[in-house]
Amino acid sequence: MSKPNLALVGATGAVGTVMIDIINARENIWGEIRLIASARSAGKEIMVHGTPHTVVALSEEAFDGIDIAMFDVPDEVSEIWAPIAAAQGVVAVDNSAAFRMNPEVPLVVPEVNPHAAKSRPLGIIANPNCTTLTMMAALGALHRKWQLTELVVSSYQAVSGAGAPGIERLQLEIQAVAKNQDAGLFSDNVTATVDAHGAPLSDSPWPVPIALNVIPMAGSLKEDGHSSEELKVRNESRKILGIKDLKVAATCVRVPVQVAHSLSVHATFAHPLTADEVRAELEKQPTVVVMDDPANGIYPTPAHVAGQDPTFVGRIRQAQDFPNTIDLFVVGDNLRKGAALNTYEIAELVAAELG
Repeated sequence: MSKPNLALVGATGAVGTVMIDIINARENIWGEIRLIASARSAGKEIMVHGTPHTVVALSEEAFDGIDIAMFDVPDEVSEIWAPIAAAQGVVAVDNSAAFRMNPEVPLVVPEVNPHAAKSRPLGIIANPNCTTLTMMAALGALHRKWQLTELVVSSYQAVSGAGAPGIERLQLEIQAVAKNQDAGLFSDNVTATVDAHGAPLSDSPWPVPIALNVIPMAGSLKEDGHSSEELKVRNESRKILGIKDLKVAATCVRVPVQVAHSLSVHATFAHPLTADEVRAELEKQPTVVVMDDPANGIYPTPAHVAGQDPTFVGRIRQAQDFPNTIDLFVVGDNLRKGAALNTYEIAELVAAELG
């Protein structure tokens, strides 16, 4: 049987660039690989598996002959174009938030619920939010063994979660600090902040400085004081794990880290468990790396994890005063497993099914 043809929509974006790195690093299971982007990026050449590929503009014709299309584009683009691709018989694997909570669209993490990818009445499969994904490989394994009932999460999210503007903003503010520690970064008046050349910094993704600071909300403000990121953690965890009544409390925080989200996880289970049992179970998981020797300074940090595919887990301990509860610290590269890699792994699942 012929190999399936793959399209990448958003090939020149931040996540799309990581996706191409992942494609190049893995076995080539595809017939044709087609790179698709906006009209302004059309005509660019990108190397894929040693061969130059010319980027084509997003259009209905761009999906001709394609079997699987990965979408790494904003919600509003996916909302329009994923159904157009699906109407042409393409399986659309979407990395945006556009379809995640649609009951007719599976929300898939291959280590946790690969079976869900086969039921796609709209021809669309959704990729979870990067914050949820950071902990899901570990929690999925623990849930299978001990049955998760409650989850309290605090996230420490890298600025790359806000895209290129977030990374650029942090870099400019760091330059300003290096030049002049009185540059206004310690003021609530963000307009006073200047870059290393003394020019005002504007158009920040955040209302307050991020350098040398912690912002106690990631995402946009929603109902009852929760942020969009916090609601995603709650709703997506329930859907992926198949626990409709899972109790979830989340606080999502933006920190001055370029890449890799960190999560402090307080997880309660239906059955007794120990830290040693949890450690042993996680060490069995092929996509989880346990770094848990705090006495010798060994635990996962964003600086170590950035650029790597696995989920890293450390600080594993039984929660004092809380029965059947484990505390742990989880770190994952939000641009890789948190976005591009999981999307690609879903495409691999579908390719195996089609083959």
